[in-house]
Order: sequence, then C-alpha cells, then structure tokens
Amino acid sequence: MNRYTIWIAALTLITAACAAPPKTGHRPPPAAEENVYMPAPAPMPAPAPKPDGVPRNGGTAKNYAVVEVFYATDRKKTESSTPAEVFGKERGPVTYGTCQVSIPRDHRIGELEAPSIWRLEFRENPEKHVVLLQVVPQDKDGYFADVASRVRTSTGKKLLLFVHGYNVTFADAARRTAQMSYDLAFDGAPVFYSWPSQGDVKDYLVDETNVEWTQEDLVAFLADIATRSDAQNIYLIAHSMGNRALTRSFARLAEDRPELRQKFKEIILTAPDIDADVFRRDIAPHIAGEDHPVTLYASAADKALIASKKIHGYPRAGDAGAGLILLPGIETIDATAVDTDFLGHSYFGEATSVIADLFSLIHKDERPPRRGLQEVVTPTGRYWKIAR
Repeated sequence: MNRYTIWIAALTLITAACAAPPKTGHRPPPAAEENVYMPAPAPMPAPAPKPDGVPRNGGTAKNYAVVEVFYATDRKKTESSTPAEVFGKERGPVTYGTCQVSIPRDHRIGELEAPSIWRLEFRENPEKHVVLLQVVPQDKDGYFADVASRVRTSTGKKLLLFVHGYNVTFADAARRTAQMSYDLAFDGAPVFYSWPSQGDVKDYLVDETNVEWTQEDLVAFLADIATRSDAQNIYLIAHSMGNRALTRSFARLAEDRPELRQKFKEIILTAPDIDADVFRRDIAPHIAGEDHPVTLYASAADKALIASKKIHGYPRAGDAGAGLILLPGIETIDATAVDTDFLGHSYFGEATSVIADLFSLIHKDERPPRRGLQEVVTPTGRYWKIAR
C-alpha cells in the first residue's frame, strides 16, 4: 500500500467517524460514591444587559446561560456579520475580542449540544444548543484591561487558555471554550487562541502548515498573557494538533523569558498529535520540570491519532499502549477506558471522568496520586489510568 493510498484510507476513517450519529440523550449523573464533581450552577439573576441586549457573563436569558469568553486569533476577518462566520480560514493579523456563548439550562457535563438531523433539528437554538451568539472585537489595550479585570475577580487570579486542534472553526473553538469553562466551574478568565484551521476534514495538510505558521504569533500572545493579564495562575490546555503550536511556542517563551515560567501553573496536553519521538527529544526537555510537571492525556482508542500515525508512519505523543510517553516531568494519564464519542478524540471535553480529573487538577492543585487514579509502574516509568 503506497503513501497516497494510506492517506486516503486515513481520511476515510476520520470522515466516517465524524459522520457517525451523535450520542442520544444525556449521560446519567455518576453515583455519589464515585466522587465525580458535577457542577450544577444555580440560576443567577441577570445583571444589566449590554447595549446590544446580550446579558453579561453568568446572566440568564430564557432557558440558557450566557458565558463570555475572550479570544485572540490570527484568522482573517470576513465581511460577514453572522457570528459563526466573522472569522474564516485564511491567515490574518492577530486580533482580539470577546464571544458570548449560550449554555442550555438542561446542559449536561461533557455535552457540546448542537443541532442534529437525527433529532430533526435544523437550526441552532440557544435553549437547546451551545451557540456562538455574538463576537465583539476589541483593541489590544482594551482587551487586556478587560482580561485583567476578570482575572482580578477570581480566586487565585486565574486564567485558562485553550488552543484548539485540527478541523476546528473559530465558532467551534469558542463553543468548546465556553463549555469547558462552564463544566469546570472556572471563575477566572476563559481565553482561547484560534489559529487558521480550515475546519474541514480533508484539509489536514493545510492545517499542518498553518499550525506551524501561527507559532510566532502564539509566542507573542503567551508573553502578553503573562505580562498584561494580572494572572498569577495560568492554565494552558491544548488539543490534538494545537499541541504542536502550544508546546513549541511555550518552549520558545521559556527560553527567551524564563522569568515568566512561574506564571504558568499547569500545561495540559490532550491527545497531542505530535511525533512521539520528536516530543521526547525536542519538546519535553524544554517544557517539563520536576517543579512544573506537564500533564499529558493519551488514549489507545483515539481513532484520529490512529489515522495520523498511518499518515505520518510514526506513533503520536497522544497514543497509549506500548509507545506511551513516560518521561521525567511528564505526568501521563491513560484515558483509553473513558466513555466518549465514536472518534474517541475529544475526551478532554466530553468524558465526565476526564473533566472531573481536570477539575481536581485546576481547582485543588492535586497531583495524580491524590486524584483517585490507578497507578501503573513499569520498568521504564510510571503512569496513571483514568476510569470510565
């Protein structure tokens, strides 16, 4: 089988997985004895609406909450006024702003509710779905002033920065950030950085090119976040191909501005689509340390990374099994057993057990031995398993 045939087969696998019927219904809440955090925010009285009528963060509108998240993006702005189409897939200068995203009142942890033809839903409805309602551009100074203001109101002056992966639109990055922030009951500033992913399963190679191109912009943004946000505890979360940009950019920042390293409380790598050998040799030594361990979630059931391995010919850093990453300063979590969708690639935001683990890490500053994970000791190192 030649490389082109492997490429087509891998894309077919991903396409088939992405086209699979969505999960129906909601997951039942886990039993109390499982000690899984299940935040259920009580309805809050709506503060004064903004001039456009959209409630501020935490406010309510009918049967949904509105979560405000901050964005930075080097996608080119379009001419569209439709929130989901304000930013396209072309490269552009870095711009800043906020997004308002709806979270249905009957939202369940791990669900990124969206219209489904299987339920005869053909339009987004904020009362049923996680919807990008509004995009509000800001100038850089105003943006960081607002980010700092949000940070100062949080316990511990916290900021969470999410970098999305391959095949993700700006709108979906905003939706995922709001959902994670809501599910984690994060009280600091939720921020996402959106690089110009094409948002199309067939454009993997274009995304690979753009995730490399974006690194210079991301280095500068990480420096600004560290110096202009007033955050004392910054949590970095990357998914899939987004790990390439985040890890390389952070390594650059740590080398150029070592005094900023202490601002970054956690680096969390989920399903990293990075060559495993490259990660071991070129990346891990520059981002990990005994005083600042990196958390890496991996899975042997991740079909997207299985496809990536077929395309590239080598294991990925997010693979579990025989090639699991075991390195000093890296706390590796095997999430193979978690309940997730058919593709098994977005468990970081979908599986209640993973979200509960992230909650313990972010809110309680607990390392794996205290998070109820199963320790596995091997001749080459130890790792932890997360239950279903």
